Amino acid sequence: MTRRRLPPAARRAQIIEAARGVIVERGLAVASLRDIAKAADVSLGTVTYHFDGVDEILSAVVVTESERFYEDVVRAADAEPDPWRALEIIVASLFGDSDDVAAHWRIWSDYWAAVARRPEMAAAYADRIRHWEACCTRVIARGVASGTFRGVDPEVTALKLAAYSDGLGTQRAQNVEGLTAEVARTWMNEFARWLLSPDGRPAEAGHCVSREG
Repeated sequence: MTRRRLPPAARRAQIIEAARGVIVERGLAVASLRDIAKAADVSLGTVTYHFDGVDEILSAVVVTESERFYEDVVRAADAEPDPWRALEIIVASLFGDSDDVAAHWRIWSDYWAAVARRPEMAAAYADRIRHWEACCTRVIARGVASGTFRGVDPEVTALKLAAYSDGLGTQRAQNVEGLTAEVARTWMNEFARWLLSPDGRPAEAGHCVSREG
């Protein structure tokens, strides 16, 4: 059967989407270029024409995943005038019980492992994958300016939240007993209050970072 010819950008997107499925299902450690080519229904030569190797494909998957996963979340948080509620939207996106969230963390876990081998990967794509942290920075800056949050450095505080959420996400990906999505949201809520509440006390009712809805 003759494969339909696609523009290079469309073919590349097809390979990236297929690679995402392979990585989520099998993990990067056992995924091969042949696996990805088979999933994309293209030849191995087509894959190697567009990508140098699995790590480069993973970087492309992470960029695409970040843009897709956070697009609606970032838009909603930026549009929410209440900083606490905006932060709630951001946090809730990471700790749901859906397959989509689980897949997101699986991709990120494999990406971190790859970056440990090739640190230059992170530098090359940093501005295109840190959407969550950048949105946190904007929300915190708004909260500080309005007096809703204490006077912290927004970028430093967003990095603290990102580091803590990454730790929780990694533990969740390892199926640590007792660390449910609800528990992770609660811990993020406690950490955010500790970092941002002007008096160090829990946020007012209705402004809980871990509240869903």
